[in-house]
Amino acid sequence: MQFLWPQMLWLLLVLPVLAAAYLYLLARRKKGAVLYASLALPRAALGPRQRLRRHIPPMLFLLALAAALLACARPSATVTLPADTVTLVLAMDVSRSMEATDVAPTRISAAQQAARDLIVGLPASVRLGIVSFAATAAVVLPPTDNRQDMLDAIERFQLQRGTATGSGLFQALAVLFPDAGIDLEVILFGSASDHSGRGTSLDEAAAADAARRKREQEQPAAQPGSYRHGAVILLSDGRRTTGPDPIEAARMAAQRGVRVYTVGFGSPQGGAAAESSLSFFMQLDETALRAVATITGGEYFQAGSAADLTQVYRQLSARFALERKETEVGALFAGASVLLLAVACGLSMLWFRR
Repeated sequence: MQFLWPQMLWLLLVLPVLAAAYLYLLARRKKGAVLYASLALPRAALGPRQRLRRHIPPMLFLLALAAALLACARPSATVTLPADTVTLVLAMDVSRSMEATDVAPTRISAAQQAARDLIVGLPASVRLGIVSFAATAAVVLPPTDNRQDMLDAIERFQLQRGTATGSGLFQALAVLFPDAGIDLEVILFGSASDHSGRGTSLDEAAAADAARRKREQEQPAAQPGSYRHGAVILLSDGRRTTGPDPIEAARMAAQRGVRVYTVGFGSPQGGAAAESSLSFFMQLDETALRAVATITGGEYFQAGSAADLTQVYRQLSARFALERKETEVGALFAGASVLLLAVACGLSMLWFRR
């Protein structure tokens, strides 16, 4: 537990002073008490329970004051609460290596079924966007809360050659931040095409690339993992063969505070392939996937089967349903203070009529 105004805790020193004053008043009252010929009579009248009762209301009053002073210090704690609306972007590898049969019936079929299970189990507060990537990346579905649209988008995956993991991550960030000006074409080629279909000149391309880099430098860096309104889940089954470095994309995500959860799908040694070169690129690049997750404050998962992948998605879905965050809990202490004070007053009126 932390306190936003810790200097207010100095007021707790009032409590032992009040306790000492209470004991002092009790001592003075004993000195001024009426003298009895025998102390047996008043002690029998009071009894041990009665003597204890008279100290309970003052003790509750001190506890109420302590809770009130703690509330003034504005305590905060990390608590688990239902998450606000979150936008997830699922970046799915659709390279030809997803045809491998080391995961029955094929990697792509198992991944599609696990994605369906993810969609069915998503909390109502989660919107999902879908990006596919092979040699390049494309938006399959902009963020939506329509579950049927999500399921239909999963069926539209088409396998292609190449694995551009960096492009998939850049495109996912563009979907997550549609107004941030993240243009995959500019990142890849340093140029963009106008609406008439003509490419820009070299000078214009250089200017556009310089402007993009300047915007990135001017972008205030956030704490990695601090963005609470969205995250990226990136699934890949092989090594990057083309496109930008995914580490560069991870740095952009970290600068915006976005967590990237990476999932390595398939057997680490790779699946069966007709071409020996393709067999190499079908082996998981766990080093790169771990690095992306570490840079962004996310987490890496290895799923060697359809059941493993489904379990990974369930874990992630549960994380987005409940969110751990720093929350002020001063209201709880204030409520406890009011309750203790009410009990102290009630007992005093009930037992002593005052």
